[in-house]
Amino acid sequence: MKVFYSDTFDLNLPDNHRFPGSKYGMLRRTLLENDILAEDMLEASQPIDDAALLRAHAPEYVASIDHGTIDDKAMRRIGFPWSRHIALRARATMGGALAAARAALQDGLSGQLAGGTHHAHYDFGSGYCVFNDFAVTALALLNEKNVDRVAIIDLDVHQGDGNAALLSPRDDVFVLSVHGEKNFPFRKMTSDLDLNLPDGVEDEEYNAALCGVLPAIWEFKPDLVLYQAGVDPLKEDRLGRMALTYNGLMQRDRLVLSMCKKRGIPVSMAIGGGYTDPIAQSVAAYANTWRAAKEIWGF
Repeated sequence: MKVFYSDTFDLNLPDNHRFPGSKYGMLRRTLLENDILAEDMLEASQPIDDAALLRAHAPEYVASIDHGTIDDKAMRRIGFPWSRHIALRARATMGGALAAARAALQDGLSGQLAGGTHHAHYDFGSGYCVFNDFAVTALALLNEKNVDRVAIIDLDVHQGDGNAALLSPRDDVFVLSVHGEKNFPFRKMTSDLDLNLPDGVEDEEYNAALCGVLPAIWEFKPDLVLYQAGVDPLKEDRLGRMALTYNGLMQRDRLVLSMCKKRGIPVSMAIGGGYTDPIAQSVAAYANTWRAAKEIWGF
């Protein structure tokens, strides 16, 4: 099994920036130190090529990110100041997502220790998302005829509005989003299936609701699941507004991963959101997702 990482591309954010850019390297170290992943499973993500990126994004927008000509207002909507580091990291994250999906088709499970950039749209970024790794990956694999149907299970606390806009109109992609009803984005798009949950939802209610919507994925009969395993439903998350525990999140992951394995559906995972303070709490939750995967796949 291969797992991809791109934390060698430092985000190079200002010291007072609210985005926890250090979490990616912390997660990789945590997984290695706790013997959840072995060093030989890890592979550095390579930058995405233009052909794959431009299936999901406007040429003018891609060029503006690559060359730093994007205007300040558009970058404020993304949430980062432009830098060469940001542009490189965005390309590498897309490359890692596509590589992980291809590896999952071969091995049954893969993922990257980044990604989940579900707020990026065709010609703009938003919510700390520059390009959309789900759209880039799904469209590339469908174009290559590696798969006929792709499903996205998006369990980040924030709705994947970019996924909905870019992929829900397609018959060969099914987008499920389970998210906070009153949380960002405040103008939500329409996914194939949206489950809006209230503030303060706890473990039992959350996982019962999830069990109620997952059958739509199995009915779609995807050749691949792209799993957005955001940990921002955690009670301690600064941006989450839900009240899940570590155990509740891990049970969520077990539900998704075990049901996919039982049906023989390959899974490629992205870590999604996590914004606790200290960020080590989010990193611990991310590590638990991979613990659940190890329990189920036995790697």
